[in-house]
Amino acid sequence: MPAPDASAPAFPASLAGLVRRLRHLEIRMRHAVESQLQGNFRSVFRGTGLEFDDVRLYQYGDEVRAIDWAVSSKGHGTFVKTYKEEREQQVLVALDVSASQRVGHAASGQRKLDVGRDLAGLLALSAARQDSALGLLAFSDQKELYLPPAKGLRAAYVLIQRLFALEPASRHTGLGTGIKLALSLLRRRSLVVLISDFIDEHYERELTMLARQHDLLVVQLLAPQEAEFPALGIVPLRDAETGVLRWVDTSAPSFRASYAAQTAARQQALQTLCRRQRVGFLALRTDHDFVPQLVGLFQRRGH
Repeated sequence: MPAPDASAPAFPASLAGLVRRLRHLEIRMRHAVESQLQGNFRSVFRGTGLEFDDVRLYQYGDEVRAIDWAVSSKGHGTFVKTYKEEREQQVLVALDVSASQRVGHAASGQRKLDVGRDLAGLLALSAARQDSALGLLAFSDQKELYLPPAKGLRAAYVLIQRLFALEPASRHTGLGTGIKLALSLLRRRSLVVLISDFIDEHYERELTMLARQHDLLVVQLLAPQEAEFPALGIVPLRDAETGVLRWVDTSAPSFRASYAAQTAARQQALQTLCRRQRVGFLALRTDHDFVPQLVGLFQRRGH
C-alpha cells in the first residue's frame, strides 16, 4: 500500500468524498486525453504560442524584425532573438459564482454552480499532477475569492476547500468586471478558463482584451430549463439576482417564442465573438457528462 501523502491536509469526510469524486473524474479525463490525443496529458497545460529562448548572431536570411537591437547595440555584432514552443503556462480559472449560477437541480448536483465548481476542482487536481501552477478567481459583480496560481496537491486541495465553502457576498453578475479583475491580476501570459452562463451584457470589449493578451478558453454553462423553458402555465418567476417576482404564462406561444429567440440570439452572439477572436468555446449542459466534452475542447485547442 502506498504511503499517505504527508503534504495533504486533513479534510472532513464530506470534503474527502468530494476530492475522491474529482479524482475519479480526473482519471477519466486523463485516460480520454491519452487515447484521443495519442499524447501526454501534460499537453492540456502547455502553451500554444512561442516564448523567448536566447539570442544568436545574425545569419543571412534572418528576418530584420527578429533583431535584438538592445543586445546588438553593445557592439559585439548583430544578434537575433530565438524562440521555443511554450511548454508550460500558468492557469487561471475564472468562475462566475453569481446567483444565476444556482439555476438547476441542487439535489442531483446539476446546478450550473455545481458543474462550474467540479470543473475548477478537476482542473486544479490535473494541474497539480502535471506540476503546473493553477489559480482561481471567483467573481460575481465583484471579487469573491482569489487564489494566486500555485503548484502542488496541497494548493489544489486548498483551492477545492475554499471554493466549495464559498458563500458569495453579491448575487449580481458582472462579467465585464470579472474579466477586468483577471486582467489586473495576471502579470504574464496565461491560460485562462472562463466559466459562466454569460447571461449578461456589455462584456464583449473586455473578453476581446482578455483573448488578445492571454490564451483563453470559454466554457458556457447551460441548464436544461434555460435551453427550453417548460410549459407550466401561469407561474410566478423570481429573478435570481434582482429578487423581482412576476407572474408569467409560460405556456403562451408569445412568451415561448420570445424566450427562445432571446436564448438563441445570446448563444449566437457569444459563439460569433469567440470564433472571431479564435477562442476555444464549449457550451456545456449541466445534465450532460462534461468529461468527454472537455476533452474535445482541449483536443481542438491542441490543433
